[in-house]
Amino acid sequence: MINSLSGRLLILTTIFVMVAEVMIFVPSIARFREDYMLNRLERAQIASLALLADDMLDPALEDELLKNAEVFNVVLRRDEVRQLMLSSDMPQTIAATVDLRDVTAMVLIRDAMRRLFRPQNEVIRVMGEPVREAGLLIEITMETAPMRMAMIDYGLRILVLSAVISVITALLLFLAMRALLLKPIKGVVGHMQRYARAPEDARGIIEPSASVTELREAEVALQMMQTDLTQALKQKERLAQLGSAVSKISHDLRNILAAAQLFTDRIETSEDPTVRRLAPKLVGSITRAVHLCESTLAFGKAEEPGPTLTMMAMAELIEDAIDAERLASRDQNLSFAVNVPAGMHLRADPEQMYRVLSNLVRNARQALMATGQEGEIGVTAHEDDAAWHIDVSDTGPGLPPKAQEHLFTPFQGGARKGGSGLGLAIAAELVKGHGGSLQLLRTGADGTCFRVTLPKGDGAI
Repeated sequence: MINSLSGRLLILTTIFVMVAEVMIFVPSIARFREDYMLNRLERAQIASLALLADDMLDPALEDELLKNAEVFNVVLRRDEVRQLMLSSDMPQTIAATVDLRDVTAMVLIRDAMRRLFRPQNEVIRVMGEPVREAGLLIEITMETAPMRMAMIDYGLRILVLSAVISVITALLLFLAMRALLLKPIKGVVGHMQRYARAPEDARGIIEPSASVTELREAEVALQMMQTDLTQALKQKERLAQLGSAVSKISHDLRNILAAAQLFTDRIETSEDPTVRRLAPKLVGSITRAVHLCESTLAFGKAEEPGPTLTMMAMAELIEDAIDAERLASRDQNLSFAVNVPAGMHLRADPEQMYRVLSNLVRNARQALMATGQEGEIGVTAHEDDAAWHIDVSDTGPGLPPKAQEHLFTPFQGGARKGGSGLGLAIAAELVKGHGGSLQLLRTGADGTCFRVTLPKGDGAI
């Protein structure tokens, strides 16, 4: 109970209300003490009126008047004359003087607390102004023990009343908070627990219903998070199924390509010059397809091999990636521009870098062919002391906003209708495996440009 939010709320509410009551209690005690002494001054003044009416009072009557006023002596100053009106024997000497004229609240509180925690019975002189302007000053002497007992009795009654008010207030506040806040919070927790048991079930997503603004905002945020998580889990399940299917297809396709690879040996012996010229490219394409199938199968087993780094000619790599796209765009008015410094080499995995450049060039070609207009695809390369840089650009229409938002996310970053976005995702993953980076330099109505950056040292970009 104590560790629960409701239990702690109840305890804190009671404590805070008690603190507030204590803050009220202290000035109340001070006020009670002041009223007590003013009351004794007023009684003493009334008793002194009897002496003014009759200069000679019976000692027994004078003693009775002093006892009723609960004082020992009464001094009244009238017309600049200080006169002892009533008097009796005092049990002890005067210990202190209290002047109630123009006294501040802090002094009253301080003196009240001192008197409350000082049990000794003392005789004090109290000075004040007479009521109804019956003189200039009135003084009395009185004992402190009766006043202290009256203060304690008053304080106990205040404390009991404060405790009752505190408990009632805390209980009412607890019930209100339980209905307005704790119960809705428990409802949200229940929704979270039910959703956690079956996150794929969209029926478990919370529907915001709280009337408290802050709690409703929390429910809306939770609803968005649950919706996104459910969609992500469904997509993950679809990707797992797709991965299983791709692995099976890659397995069979690898066997088919392996058989085709055997037939290419016969093609290389052909006497036809055109066949002999194109045969190496066909062999290279089939070999890459076999490697791709093997990599896909390894990826399905979560055993994607790292790149095998070797020094290779930059221009030859780029030309191989562009040749296939030239053939695919022979019926379109597209041009290719390659700008690579002569003799430039880079350290990378030949097969993986071919896939990176092939995906980037293919995306650029498909973007230009979708417009049905003329266009150019450019591949440039340069290097500095830290890295090699390869830029693949086109004069196409640019990437749509959705593709930019999910640029390297599979099945979400497609730049054209029907596109899967796998090309960029694969390219980014392969470049990352080299310790490099693939980034979008620019995109817009004048075209798109991607940059591949590969580090020369051991550090990643």
